[in-house]
Amino acid sequence: MATYESEFKQYATKWAEILDRNAERMKRGSYSLHWMNTDKASWGKRAKPSSRGLTYTDINHVPGYGLIPEKATWLNFAARGSVRDEYAAEMPIVDNYTLVNRDESWADNVVTLYEEAKARQWNATRDIPWSELERLPDDLEKATCQLCTFLTEVEFVAGDFPAKWLYRIPQDFLEVKSFLVTQLMDEARHQEVFRKRAIAGGGLLHASPGFEWALKAIIDAPTHTMGTFLLNLLGEGLVLSIFRSGEMIAKTHVDKEIFRRCLQDEARHVSYGVLELKNYLDHAPDRPAAIEEMHRFADVGEQVILTSFTEAALVEPVAILLGGGLDKIDQGMEGQGRLWKMSVEEYLQRCDRAGFSRRERCTIPLESPWGQN
Repeated sequence: MATYESEFKQYATKWAEILDRNAERMKRGSYSLHWMNTDKASWGKRAKPSSRGLTYTDINHVPGYGLIPEKATWLNFAARGSVRDEYAAEMPIVDNYTLVNRDESWADNVVTLYEEAKARQWNATRDIPWSELERLPDDLEKATCQLCTFLTEVEFVAGDFPAKWLYRIPQDFLEVKSFLVTQLMDEARHQEVFRKRAIAGGGLLHASPGFEWALKAIIDAPTHTMGTFLLNLLGEGLVLSIFRSGEMIAKTHVDKEIFRRCLQDEARHVSYGVLELKNYLDHAPDRPAAIEEMHRFADVGEQVILTSFTEAALVEPVAILLGGGLDKIDQGMEGQGRLWKMSVEEYLQRCDRAGFSRRERCTIPLESPWGQN
């Protein structure tokens, strides 16, 4: 309690000053009405909706609202475009707003992704036909539940990472903050749907140290861009490849529906990761140095993610599902080899789109580590 009081005591003088001023005016029965003064506001320039409704893009076209600064100097809660200059001396400084440079979090597609995310939200309770879930043979059900255990384990960390950085992004970059909130909701829903699928089919199975260390590396990434690279571009990119193979992996139409819905969400997160890295590199004061720094980080990061994607608790259940049963696991491993090669190639393509070619330096082998392609 003493710590709490000492932290808040510093605000007491400012609170008292503002309270006394407001209370004194109210006692006099006086109205301020200063907020009606539009001299310094972008008043009267009304936003007009487009065919999709009134989007961030539409309101950003109104002069005074769409100018996104290269560096945020307003480290408080005042809305971008509001009248705030004359109150600067009385504004608090929010110490946690540390991502003050736009290019530490911005991506040129973030507004579009935000609108798409809102339009394509779904409900894991009612939009999945749970009552139609078919009973599978024991080996296929265990493989499905193990895969869902893996996905349950990773999806919440995919929400923890943007949450870690969300409160560090100033209000001037509201579009990024808005998109990251949708990613949090997506990941919560993914954790929910895979947990429900496992328990509806038999139960959660095994966690894995390899998964855990990869997830910790994402959370502990030293910068937002580095963590976004590990999570959105690489890690979720590999998960996206699994979802895209849902028709081959999923053994019930319920599972196919789960993969289909998660696929559309995951694709947004990956798309943000690609263009966030591209924007960061494109605007780096010393682009060659920034690229080399990211390469050094990727040299290590790829190995961390590679470790988790070679865990038996992921590779073997997917092989059983691809093969069609435990007795066909060898055929499934051949399918795994093809899936691996496709996943790595898609990762390299994403790096190319970001202007960050890893083809000559990638530490993840194009051929599967288990030697079947």
